[in-house]
Amino acid sequence: MFGGIHKSFTRLLHSWRSEASTGQQKRTHNLFEAAAVYVSACAEDDQDQMDEAVAWVSPEALSFGVNELACRAVIALARERDESPRTVARDLLGLPAA
Repeated sequence: MFGGIHKSFTRLLHSWRSEASTGQQKRTHNLFEAAAVYVSACAEDDQDQMDEAVAWVSPEALSFGVNELACRAVIALARERDESPRTVARDLLGLPAA
């Protein structure tokens, strides 16, 4: 279910790690990058990456980014499944159909 999304975030995360390890200048991160890294790190249970992403932006910005990511993910899955976003969200949370 989350395989495609998880793979995308993992690739993105690994590319950021590669940039950091090549000695390039430290760059600033936007709230969507922070959200992507934070959510993928949560999925992989990577506390170090979660802590790093939290330090990139304010808690409010991270919350907004995570919310936006969740909305986009639910919409993408709903389109893929040909179901409503409400149905998909409830299914992902293990809730009974409304």
